[in-house]
Parts: sequence; structure tokens; C-alpha cells
Amino acid sequence: MLFGRKQSLVGLDIGSHTIKAVELEPQNNRGHRLVHWGISPPLAEAIVDGEIMDRQLVTDAISNLFESREIKSRQVVAAVSGRAVIVKKILMNRLSAEDAQQAVYWEAEQHVPYDINDVSLDFEILGPAPNDPKQMQVLLVAAKKDMVLSFSDLIREAGLQPLIVDVDSFAAQNALEANYDFGPTEVVAILNIGSEITNIDITRAGVPYFTKDLQLGGNTFVEAAQRKFSLSQSEAAAVVRGETSGFEVVPVVEQACEGLALALERAQAYLRTAGEAGSVTRIMLCGGSALTPGIADFLSRRFNVTAEVANPLSRIGYDPALFAGQEVMKVAPLLTVGIGLALRRLGDKK
Repeated sequence: MLFGRKQSLVGLDIGSHTIKAVELEPQNNRGHRLVHWGISPPLAEAIVDGEIMDRQLVTDAISNLFESREIKSRQVVAAVSGRAVIVKKILMNRLSAEDAQQAVYWEAEQHVPYDINDVSLDFEILGPAPNDPKQMQVLLVAAKKDMVLSFSDLIREAGLQPLIVDVDSFAAQNALEANYDFGPTEVVAILNIGSEITNIDITRAGVPYFTKDLQLGGNTFVEAAQRKFSLSQSEAAAVVRGETSGFEVVPVVEQACEGLALALERAQAYLRTAGEAGSVTRIMLCGGSALTPGIADFLSRRFNVTAEVANPLSRIGYDPALFAGQEVMKVAPLLTVGIGLALRRLGDKK
């Protein structure tokens, strides 16, 4: 846009527990400013493993969120994750971007376990293969077409215009790269911990070397606390959030995080064997369950690296009044995917 105010975009993060909306406005040569944000009440299993079970409940929640937070923009960027999304790095003979457009569809048929006509496909050329200059690394992203169309229709049913449908793990990476200076040799593990799914994204110099959705999240910690302390779900959730004293919840969370640690160890071993990246040098936590007591310390000890809860607002301007007395660092990690989505622009590849 050459004249007038630059268009704001809303990042719409439709999670299995809550819906998050983040409106960012570009500033002239000064990054972005947070205009509005909002988090819906819990959705009561309206979305399970990325699948929408109750469309009306979800569309009503989106509409109510935009109305209650006075979000005027109707242009949104959303994201998907779960079993119907496949992210895979493949090797191909080196081609121009134009020639790769055709070749990648043939290659995708070898790697995607669905009929190629039934998926929406995108790719990004990452660069030459580390051990063979005649080949190139390509990041392949495939999502079931009917899921993407259904997801887009749901957003339209809420009165909004979906401009881009991204992937949760890439949105989280986008948010953190905009707010942190990662060194060119740093191998960063970004863990977006939701209520049901944790998106693992291991990156170096902006390139996603490993991505995986793990069936583990805040619900895993709550269920472990329920069993350990014989509590109801709501009581266990309060314990896990650190709102109830008198319970030794950290050892319970650490045990529940064992699957996450093993997945990270396997990813590291794979990347080392492939000669693509060394050991993880930094762990960044974000998402609705990132603040669960014990996770950061456990991962820091396990991998002997810094593990921290990310602040995706560290370089984004905002009026403190937007948080109405709430502690920003208790809200910001929940908004990471929404912020990464709102930073997107049409034509971006990742």
C-alpha cells in the first residue's frame, strides 16, 4: 500500500482448548504494534486433535471473541496442525524454482500417505544438500485438502476472510525469529506446548530442520496430576497451573514430560546422523502450557542447555493498558502462534 494506513492482520489461533486472536499493525520502519488481543473461554472438546467436532460452538466463540475485544479487521491468517498435516524434508536433484514446481508433485507422491489429488501442497527450497552438491533440500508441506477447505469455510462462517492458512510450528518459529537474535550456528528447539499437541520445530539460521507434532500437552500433565493426587479434572488443572499449594506437582510434570524429552533426543540423533545439525543449543517454550511449573528446568537439566519461556512481545510495541493489570509474561506465551500468524504477509513462503 503506497498511501494511507497500512493494513493490520489478525492471527487466529484455533486451539483445542481456546481460541486466540492477535491483531498487529505494521509501523513505518519500526516493526509492529499490538492493537488487540483476546483469548476465548475453554471450548469443551469442540476441537480434538485438530478436528472440529462442534462447528457452531467454534464459530460462535470466534465471533464473540472479535466482538468482545472490539477487533474490527476481518482479514485473518490461521494455522492447522495434527495428523492431517505432514511436514517433511526431502532431497531432490537441483532444479530452478520454476522446474521444481512440477517435479515436487511427483516427489510428494513418494512421501505423502494420501492421494496427491486430495492434498494441498506447498514447498520451500532450503538450499544444497549438505553431502551432495547435485541435490537440494526441499521442505514439503502437505495438508488434507478437505480439512483445509473445511477450516477456511468455518472461518468464513464466523464472518471473517481467511487470507493464508499456515502451520502452527512455522507460525511459532516466525514469532520468535521476529523477537530474538538467534546466532547463525545456534540449533534452537521451539516447543509450542498446547493442551493436546506439542509442535516440535528444530531450526538453525531460520531453516526448519525437523518438525513433528507430538500427542502430548497440558492435558497430559492434568491427567497425570489427577492420577497421582486423586483429584477431579478442574482441581488437577489448578494444581498444574500452580494455583493450588500443598502438592508436589513438579515431579509429576517431569515424569509426564519424558515422552517430550525422548522425542527431542531422537530428533537430535537423526540430525546428527544426517549431518544436518548438531545438538540443540537452546530450547524455547511457548504455547498455552509453556508456563507449567517444572518443564523448563527439567529440559534444561536433561539437555544441559538454556530452556526458557519465550516472550513473543519483546520487540512488538503495545499499550500496557491492553493487558488490564494482567502480567504480560503470563499471557504472551499463549499468543505466540497468533503473533507469528499476524506477522505474515501475502507472498511469504514461511
